[in-house]
Amino acid sequence: MSAFKAYDIRGIYGKDIDEELAYRVGFYLPELLDTDHVVVGRDTRLSSPSLHDALIRGITDSGSDAWDLGLATTPMVYFATAHLDAAASVQITASHNPKEYNGLKISRRGALPVGGDSGLKDLEKLCQEKPVPTEKKGSVKDYSKVRKEYIAFLRPYAKELDGLNISIDCSSGMSSIIIKDILGNKPHYINDTLDGTFPAHEPNPLEEENCRQIKEETLRNVSDCGVIYDGDADRVMFIDEKGAFIQPDYITAVIGLYYANHGKAGNALQDIRTSRSTTEALEDLGFTVTTWKVGHAYAKLKIREINGVFGGELAGHYYFRDFFCCDSGIFASLLVLSVVKDLKKDGRTLSELISDIVKYANSGEINFRLDDKDGAIAALCSRFIDNDKPVKVLDFDGYRIEFPDWWFNVRKSNTEPYLRIVAEAKTKEMLEEKLGEIRGIIGKFH
Repeated sequence: MSAFKAYDIRGIYGKDIDEELAYRVGFYLPELLDTDHVVVGRDTRLSSPSLHDALIRGITDSGSDAWDLGLATTPMVYFATAHLDAAASVQITASHNPKEYNGLKISRRGALPVGGDSGLKDLEKLCQEKPVPTEKKGSVKDYSKVRKEYIAFLRPYAKELDGLNISIDCSSGMSSIIIKDILGNKPHYINDTLDGTFPAHEPNPLEEENCRQIKEETLRNVSDCGVIYDGDADRVMFIDEKGAFIQPDYITAVIGLYYANHGKAGNALQDIRTSRSTTEALEDLGFTVTTWKVGHAYAKLKIREINGVFGGELAGHYYFRDFFCCDSGIFASLLVLSVVKDLKKDGRTLSELISDIVKYANSGEINFRLDDKDGAIAALCSRFIDNDKPVKVLDFDGYRIEFPDWWFNVRKSNTEPYLRIVAEAKTKEMLEEKLGEIRGIIGKFH
């Protein structure tokens, strides 16, 4: 089944994922997780209502109850899973993907992820091979009250943000249903009406083209900061007061400053693509930094293992011990805005803080569409590991190959047909030189 990925179930609606698959997931998930109930939420995509109905039919036909949240952000579903001590949950969403996509994000008790190595492969096998009986036994229970409880959880983190001038792009997605309950009407909002066609731009703020509007709004409104959420509000990106997009792994250091200012320095998690600028900034703040694999299915487990205060990824996911070790775009934005408020009191700006953090020239993530990704990785390893003398090699999510003055990470995407490269060096000239060599090797495998 092509929709079953490393982190979740996702694909083009009507091709990779449909009501039959949603029904089967609903029917077999209670068996997989040994439960008689499943929390269910959905986003605003046009295909979400019918997938929601099919999923709930599957759950109730299995003899289990569906605890229905209705429209929900993905972090709201995580919150409900932990807050209600539920044994299972499903959010119907394709997150940042274009409108023709949809998917299912599954969690178990404690909001722990169900990924490829933690049950998703077993669920796929059940959906493929086991026949479905039809006797209906379960019921649907309205748990929409969780929205108010989630807002009550978040609101204290916004209590000292008065006086900030903020511009916010909701991307026509799920942040629209709660953000004004938390921040009120003072921020300048755009794309704040739910629309599953995402008319203004795709709900993926990691693509800078999708940030064009929020950059313009931030400048037009002379805002201290711009904020843009993705489609299901589990990710967030930031624009500084000059209208510049901030690379998300640098925001990990900003969140570290929030916790250090509150006396909570400790263990922190970063993904294998993270800038040395961020690592060094966190260490200077008193954090012990652990590097780990990309993806929420891995990060949520690792942050528990290291008892991390928080963690961050290059893709704009941020994880918090204070939020059940889960990711939440809105939670992250409240902490960052708190830092911006403190900066403003001191007569400083967000761009000045980022300038202090960034010490290296960084490529950002570069994607190469290849058929022979394994061959390209092998060639890069042969060149830079076998022939040079790296000071450090990490090999748990592709490879991160480090030298005294530069490093790069090469990894295969878990969700898309790409080979991904991130490189960083002490100078822009060195970065361009190394990227040129890397591109030359990869180019042989197009």
